[in-house]
Amino acid sequence: MLADNPECSDSKGMTRDFSTALLERKKADNRLLVDDAVHDNNSVVALHRDTMEKLQLFSGDTIRINKVVRSNLRVMLGDVVLVHQCADIKYGRRVHILPVDDSIEGVTGNLFDAYLKPYFFEAFRPVRKGDLFLVRGGMRTVEFKVVETDPPEYCVVAPDTEIFCEGEPLRREDGERMLNEVGYDDVGGVRKQMAQICELVELALRHPQLFKSIGVKLPRGILLYGSPGTGKTLIARAVANETGAFFFSAESNLRKAFEEAEKNAPSIIFIDEIDSIAPNREKAHGEVERRIVSQLLTLMDELKSRAHVIIIGATNRPNSIDPALRRFGRFDKEIDIGVPDEVGRLEVLHIHTKNMKLAEDVDLDKTAKDTHGYVGVDLAALCTEGALQCIREKMDVIDLEDEEINAESLNSIAVTNQHLQTALSTSNPAALRETVVEVPNVSWEDIGGLETVKKELQETVQYPVKHSEKFGMSPSKGVLFYGPPGCGKSLLAKAIANECQVNFISIKGLELLTMWFGESEANVHEIFDKARGSATCILFCDELDSIATQRGSSVGDAGGAADRVLNQLLTEMDGISAKKTVFIIGATNRPDIIDPALLRPGHLDQLIYIPLPNEESRYQIFKSCLKKSPVPKDVDIRALAEYTKGFSGADITKICQRACKYAIRENIVKDIERERMRNENPEAMEVDADDEVAEIKAAHFEESMKHARRSVSNADIRKYQAFAQTLQQSIAFGTEFRFTSSASGGGTAYDSCNSCFRGS
Repeated sequence: MLADNPECSDSKGMTRDFSTALLERKKADNRLLVDDAVHDNNSVVALHRDTMEKLQLFSGDTIRINKVVRSNLRVMLGDVVLVHQCADIKYGRRVHILPVDDSIEGVTGNLFDAYLKPYFFEAFRPVRKGDLFLVRGGMRTVEFKVVETDPPEYCVVAPDTEIFCEGEPLRREDGERMLNEVGYDDVGGVRKQMAQICELVELALRHPQLFKSIGVKLPRGILLYGSPGTGKTLIARAVANETGAFFFSAESNLRKAFEEAEKNAPSIIFIDEIDSIAPNREKAHGEVERRIVSQLLTLMDELKSRAHVIIIGATNRPNSIDPALRRFGRFDKEIDIGVPDEVGRLEVLHIHTKNMKLAEDVDLDKTAKDTHGYVGVDLAALCTEGALQCIREKMDVIDLEDEEINAESLNSIAVTNQHLQTALSTSNPAALRETVVEVPNVSWEDIGGLETVKKELQETVQYPVKHSEKFGMSPSKGVLFYGPPGCGKSLLAKAIANECQVNFISIKGLELLTMWFGESEANVHEIFDKARGSATCILFCDELDSIATQRGSSVGDAGGAADRVLNQLLTEMDGISAKKTVFIIGATNRPDIIDPALLRPGHLDQLIYIPLPNEESRYQIFKSCLKKSPVPKDVDIRALAEYTKGFSGADITKICQRACKYAIRENIVKDIERERMRNENPEAMEVDADDEVAEIKAAHFEESMKHARRSVSNADIRKYQAFAQTLQQSIAFGTEFRFTSSASGGGTAYDSCNSCFRGS
């Protein structure tokens, strides 16, 4: 927070974070800072209670004004305003209000009954001649303008005030901005990024003397990069609208854009998809691309230091841009517009639903939790799909042949929580659609046994995510599951992702390999890029041995492709920063051929053996497989668990599936026989009131066990046990280490000669 005497550290000696200082509140009496709105009420300005008491009129050290009120007052976010008491505001006898024509296109019916009457009902709203305001009705928002008031200039609309709304809709005046133009309160989930942009853009355009007084040059440009749909273009437009700067989108003629910007300064030049017009000249195939890059560099360098022009570039591929553009003096600052976290997603959902008619059961907090990996456009699409789902349900009462839809039908339309959940089940994050990204629905209860492994996973993965404040150093980056096939390695990875409520990307090693030179390494880089983009994320690589064999061991690999893929994999693991929480889980049935470099600390530094289940674990697996199936009490699950020694979890699942198949087959045969008898003798055959439920009986399990087989041989088990034993011996290197106590401190000291403890 900015104060009169800012310090760099607090009373506890902790360094303060000034990254969002520009957005913090300023302390004063009646000199208040305009901030974004906490509500969408056109006629209410919210203030803190303390200031209300101090000024004897309102409360708080920061004024919060929504975009409608800010537009009418001609102030912007960050402006300082003086608040004074306005006494003796009279109740209005009559007000004349008309809609703005471009906001009612396609709207039919009585605007007074649908919009103005409920908006002013017992609201005691103050209005001023010339003010614009927004009213939501049904699924649409309409913009109105106050044409005349009686008494003149301004008044309060009371219950007995006559609201006159007859007349032709008003045309928007030249230069009059639409209230639904993008502003800071339309951008959510990027608070820190917005603060950085405001520092460079708002301060440079509106207060250039700050930079000059310090003796540094004004910033020239900002490069916004991030996944598609995170809001890069939206941010640029919001900054231009809020600063009042001239906004010019450079698409083809760069020189004209720069000339117009200088004439209309202060101004912002926005270059979207800048990688397409300014690629790396060393990799560009044509001379045209090289000339465009050179022209852009020249234009940026020729801008005068006093020409209040800021260039904002946006790209999804920052590494494809020519390096000359990314130096100081051109694009001075590069800002990552990343995937929003849960708080950011909630902000975005509030923005996209503020004009929607929501039912009381809508839980946006839960929706924000369930939308890991979603960016702004994904959340906008989710809200639209929820609204469409709501409309689909009302199609039985809506006649598409009618020119107008019944007002009662329109009023009954409201988006419910179920509509949003249905939309969520059919949607996928746009930036991650080519990769399987999900929060799995597998829980610990779905995995029988393996209690020790579950606890170890919780300590390694879940605790650093849930209790990051307790970790003074970087947590482990990954673990390797090894053991026989079918013992639950993939299920464990999904379960820990669900317990942590983080994204889960699942790949198989062979999916990354191609026959083309360099493409396999590019696939590895791309999958890690997706994981960083959807952080916090667990990246699960099954069949890791297919891409991580010991270097130099691949027979016939003349080009060294396998080694290059492994090197790329190691490089990507080393490149995961603490800011991007990506945890890697590898799984293999062949741990003996994995390259040792992959198993060292800093990579997959924790090896976890997933053994064949013991009797108790087999019992839990049977219960987990059959928890949704009707099984009579006479079926002894414990006996099945005892008999299936040496079976893997997959083998046990197959036994249950086969028994279920036999039960369904028997039930279908009975239904066919019953139907045949009913057709032959309809009078003698009575129809049962309740259909018989197909139970999985003991006979079905007995039949299933006749076909059961073990998928893991004793020889395979001995190999895994030998590897685990070798690993345990290497881990036990320091088991005899003890700290030696000082002579004066008493206690015990370790005697290395006779390998025993002695009293000191």
